[in-house]
Amino acid sequence: MIAAETDRARDALQSIPPDLPREDWVRAGMAAQAAGLDFDTFNDWSAAAGNYSEQAARDTWRSFKPGRGVGAGTLYRMAAELGGWRMGGDRIQATKRPRARPNEATAKPRPRIGAADVWNRCEPATDDHPYIAQKQGTPEGLRVVPSDDKLTIQGELMAGALVVPALRPDGSVSSLQFVTLPEVATRLKSRGISGKLNLPAATMEGWFTVGELVPGGVAYVCEGIGQAWACWKATGHAAVVAFGWGRVRAVNAELRLRDPTVQLVLVPDVGKEKEAEKMARNLGAAVAAMPEGWPNNSDVNDLAQRDGFDALEILLSDASTPASLPLPFSVAFADELPDAFEPADELVEGVLTTGDASVLYGDSNSGKTFFVIDMACAVARGVPWLGRQTEVGMVVYLAAESPASVRGRLQAYQSHHGVKVPNFAIVQNPIDLFDGEADTDRMIQLVRQLEAQRGKKVVLIVGDTLARLSAGANENAGQDMGLVVRRIDRIRTECKAHFLLIHHSGKAAAAGARGWSGIRAAVDTEIEVIDAATGRCAEITKQRDLSTKGERIGFRLDTVALGSTKWGGAATSCVLVAADAPDKAKGKRMGEVEGAVVEFMRSHKVGMKKTAVVAHFEGRYEKGPVYRAMKALVAAAALHEAAGMVCIAGSAK
Repeated sequence: MIAAETDRARDALQSIPPDLPREDWVRAGMAAQAAGLDFDTFNDWSAAAGNYSEQAARDTWRSFKPGRGVGAGTLYRMAAELGGWRMGGDRIQATKRPRARPNEATAKPRPRIGAADVWNRCEPATDDHPYIAQKQGTPEGLRVVPSDDKLTIQGELMAGALVVPALRPDGSVSSLQFVTLPEVATRLKSRGISGKLNLPAATMEGWFTVGELVPGGVAYVCEGIGQAWACWKATGHAAVVAFGWGRVRAVNAELRLRDPTVQLVLVPDVGKEKEAEKMARNLGAAVAAMPEGWPNNSDVNDLAQRDGFDALEILLSDASTPASLPLPFSVAFADELPDAFEPADELVEGVLTTGDASVLYGDSNSGKTFFVIDMACAVARGVPWLGRQTEVGMVVYLAAESPASVRGRLQAYQSHHGVKVPNFAIVQNPIDLFDGEADTDRMIQLVRQLEAQRGKKVVLIVGDTLARLSAGANENAGQDMGLVVRRIDRIRTECKAHFLLIHHSGKAAAAGARGWSGIRAAVDTEIEVIDAATGRCAEITKQRDLSTKGERIGFRLDTVALGSTKWGGAATSCVLVAADAPDKAKGKRMGEVEGAVVEFMRSHKVGMKKTAVVAHFEGRYEKGPVYRAMKALVAAAALHEAAGMVCIAGSAK
């Protein structure tokens, strides 16, 4: 029932000529909205008007307010009065048929107004038709309403009007446009109505072509027949009549679908250039815009009349495709990739990639900062590091945890190696990458100033430690740590430098780095520093673009004397020295699901039912892997289980 009512309202609207005075056009729109029609239906109907503007139609539609005295009944009254509309089978039957009076003349039957019926009773057009002569056109394919025809639109007889058919791709007539005689056009314009009228109750489908469309050829798309004549006469290429600016987009799309190789050229009137450019970008079409200085609504026929067809040919030959708007995201197409593979650019061979992010974690006193400082010094000096090549550049070390310790360890490095490390900047202030953008902005500014002062590119930024850089954030909360990661990404992206974070292990070593597991997913490289009974090493536990995942870099820490304390004792530090890496333990590293379960259970101080844990991960993990993870964690003593409930073990808290 609802669909039937909508169809009835749509038929009624289409029967009303859209070239109405503005007040009546607005009333028709309000009535259409009250009848349940949408903007697209109103816009398609309005598009057939000679003075159509999509923006005006949209703004007007948005201004309609329900309950302002215009209802659906107004739509049907206007359709009956202006378009002769009757809903088939829906006529009101009189209760009593009136008798015809003896002397009353029998009314002549109303002429049928179907598009094909009207077209068939029209006569072929000739060169002497006023509009053809005025626009220097051609009568080919057009007709004229006979002088005795009673077809009436907008209260005016159409006799003598030039008839332009809208032809579907199969050649059938969908609707007609009538270019009225000058005296009729004058009267219509005095009422605010265009001199070109469309056949009521006949939806425009298709187009009219001046010339011949050929595969892969040029097709000029115009609003009206006058512009199409001018384009065809100036170039010899086909010109398509869309019957109003509002139909240009649809006609272009149909032409493109019919022939993907067609060279579409939009020919807008003055004032519609921006809309044409936007449309052309989406359709892959060119635009031939009128020269500057012409009044609004002037068109290419006006140009040809004043300056000649040679001038118009030059204008049309200069049609250009508007520059494509930049895509909102960077896009690469697979078939455009080069055959030669370009490997990831490495900052430290096999360890760090240029401009990316990494996290290095380990227990306290495992040698994390000694390891990072030694690697960073090699980068600053541009020398090999533990048998691996490095890319030389400036290092900025954010010593947020202990600036004095970092200074001492660098002094130990320089003393041990007998060198001064150039281009190694130690930032000695607290840095806050959690609460606001202020320190992020200052970091980017600092990097740019250091590069300008030293004439050297910053290639490595070290954050020591993540906990100090994110003070106040909940390390286990993705919402908090996601902000920190976003700011780190902004720093490394704008500075085009690798950002290495130093972090701590969790209490359960098998669970990896402390806190939110999303940190691991966010970085390109993850390194775990291990201090085992058999020796120290750094194991690469994640590598996005390099093949070195699982490799271990062995080292030891040798003591370096730096002086004496105020009590006379030895003041020492350490330096990193290459050593054999210890063998990997046979114990299995905690997997992703196990790590997620441990992280979740850490946030709960009391035990939970296993079913509640499984329910928490619904939509993220299947039930089976979560149950297996809890079983494995119980076996590894990371969880305690009793009576179907689990809780975090003391060693994993």
